[in-house]
Amino acid sequence: MTDRGSAHRDDSPAVALGPLAAVLGLVAAAGAWPTLMFLLLPWSLLAAGLAVAFGAMGVYYAEQGVGRLWTAVVGTALGLTGLVTCFLYFVVLAG
Repeated sequence: MTDRGSAHRDDSPAVALGPLAAVLGLVAAAGAWPTLMFLLLPWSLLAAGLAVAFGAMGVYYAEQGVGRLWTAVVGTALGLTGLVTCFLYFVVLAG
C-alpha cells in the first residue's frame, strides 16, 4: 500500500490567486488603451474589479507563505490601472 502523503501548502487554490489577478489585470489594462477601450469596455471593467479583488486576496495569502507576492501585486496594480482609467474615461465623456 502506498502512502498518499499529506497536502502541501503549494497545493492550495490560493496559489492561483496571484497569476489569475495578473491575467485579469492585463485584460483590464488593455482596456485603458484608447483604441481598445470601447471594444473591451465590458470585459475590462469586470476584469479590473476581479483583478483587484483576487490580487488583494493573493497578497494576503502570499504574506502567509502561500503563493507568490509579485504576481498578486502586479495583478492588483494592473487592475487598479484599468479601473481608474475606465472611470476617468467616463468622467471625460460625461463632462
